[in-house]
Amino acid sequence: MKTTIRSLFALLAASGTALAASGAESDSNGFLVTLFLAFGALVIAFQLVPGLLLFGSMIRGLFAKPSDASAMGDSGGKR
Repeated sequence: MKTTIRSLFALLAASGTALAASGAESDSNGFLVTLFLAFGALVIAFQLVPGLLLFGSMIRGLFAKPSDASAMGDSGGKR
């Protein structure tokens, strides 16, 4: 039993690099990977523009002076 385990361990230790090598050495990505990354970048870019517009409107609304109540059609409770 010990001999079998030791020989199995020696076999696995010696063949570790052969099992790890995939043989598919590629330095470039495929077209679909590039297309997917470009699509993700476009989604982020198109969501960024409306988000910045809303953020600018929020900041402008926070720091704007309050408008006069009569300009909004409120008569101050008188009818």
